[in-house]
Amino acid sequence: AGGGQGVGADVQRAASPAGARWFGGAPAAAGVGFVPAPMLSGAQSPRATPALALRMRRDRRIRARLSLTDASIILFATVATTVGVLWATPTLTVISPELVLATPAIVVAVWLITLAGFRSREMSVLGSGALEYRRVVHATALAFGALAVPCLAFDWPAMRLQLLIALPAGLLALLIGRWQWRRWLLSRRRIGEHVARTILVGDRDEVAYVLERLASMPDLSYHVLGAAIDDTDPQPLTLHDRTIPVLCCKATLSETAERMGADTVILASNPDADPDYLTRLSRQLEGTCAELVLYSRLTDVAGPRISFRPVDGLPLIHVQIPTFDGGKHLIKRATDIIVASLALIAVAIISIPIAIAIKLDSPGPILFRQQRVGRDGHTFTMLKFRTMHIDAEQQLAALKAQHDGAGPMFKLRHDPRVTRIGHYLRTHSLDELPQFWNALTGDMSVVGPRPPLPDEATSYDGTVLRRLYLKPGITGLWQISGRSDLSWDDSVRLDLRYIENWSVMHDLMIIFRTARIIVHPTGAY
Repeated sequence: AGGGQGVGADVQRAASPAGARWFGGAPAAAGVGFVPAPMLSGAQSPRATPALALRMRRDRRIRARLSLTDASIILFATVATTVGVLWATPTLTVISPELVLATPAIVVAVWLITLAGFRSREMSVLGSGALEYRRVVHATALAFGALAVPCLAFDWPAMRLQLLIALPAGLLALLIGRWQWRRWLLSRRRIGEHVARTILVGDRDEVAYVLERLASMPDLSYHVLGAAIDDTDPQPLTLHDRTIPVLCCKATLSETAERMGADTVILASNPDADPDYLTRLSRQLEGTCAELVLYSRLTDVAGPRISFRPVDGLPLIHVQIPTFDGGKHLIKRATDIIVASLALIAVAIISIPIAIAIKLDSPGPILFRQQRVGRDGHTFTMLKFRTMHIDAEQQLAALKAQHDGAGPMFKLRHDPRVTRIGHYLRTHSLDELPQFWNALTGDMSVVGPRPPLPDEATSYDGTVLRRLYLKPGITGLWQISGRSDLSWDDSVRLDLRYIENWSVMHDLMIIFRTARIIVHPTGAY
């Protein structure tokens, strides 16, 4: 082939039209046999490993089922609205029967397109909670706006009724459907299904930190197979009752990932002495892993604050600095007023039997008033149903030696000052119901960090003082994540995460989860 001119001549010949006919098509002349084209070593693109192909098929199957669920909900909402409209106003069919019957199809098509456009079914967001719900809400809002324009322009009565009835009802049904899917997905992940088989890469200390954070994640999306660490210590990493083996060094990571069927690699630290390591690693993992995840040193920065901005080939990660005033906070205040007003109606009814029980159980007032520290360090009077004996403050000094918690927050699992009815109220968080009045007057918010006592707040350092950047809340991440079972560090970390990353959708999710915690209480005493 080429009379000793080598492979380069063959490749050059194959690139020409004649060469293409010779190497890849029919022979150039009759009677000339077919000669297969030579292949350059290393030029073949990587193919997915069997483990990766299996995961991709599994993910496609879940997304297909979720798409079917979304389509069924939307179709039912739109068709039910059309049937109800035709039954209530049969004159619409006389005006334009074709348009009335075509309206549900148009709504379904636009709605499904926006859900797909907002990538609400990506595996990276399924089961994540607030992020998934936010994308569904944003997609529905865009569909609402897109359909409202022709409705107003052409005076479309059938579409107007779809916007007023089908879209709100369908959105609620979609969110409930996603919540049920999330519950199913978490139940399967608890038994080891639908999880990402993961290898951690980096220094031992940072790998241990990432491992601890993954263990505390509520979505259970990662199953750690082991770690790739470059040090001389072969000892495995131990976290609680789990032992994570050291599988290999960084140099042989791709071979280990393929051999063990890993589909995710989390890079806990990038070697400072090797700036090209990340690029080289991503190329080595082609075909073996579906995901290369980078651990960010920006602790507790949520996804919505991070965006990717490529500028002329320069990959830039943009981190939005949190703000603590402006229009978004006006929306939060409006939400507080609406939720607190509605809640106080129910509280007024529930308060009657609670007040009677408190009076019969022990002498003293029904309400307990206490000074707490609010936003920007301003103090206010917080209201609670009384759960302790009237001399509780006088007994506090004698009980401080039995302090169960760490840090300045006083906690005592078996507090003798708590009354019998007080124990029940605390367990189910009913003692905090009067705080909706504080939320209505503006001293507190429905969702926010835990309100500290004045002597507790005076011991805060510069970082912990950030808890006072927002109004304290009746509930928050601390309440749905363990309450009194949390350590001081975990309580601070959750409050700071909320302050820097809060959103209206996140608040609504916390309110919903708080209602579940009240029914099935954990960590309250």
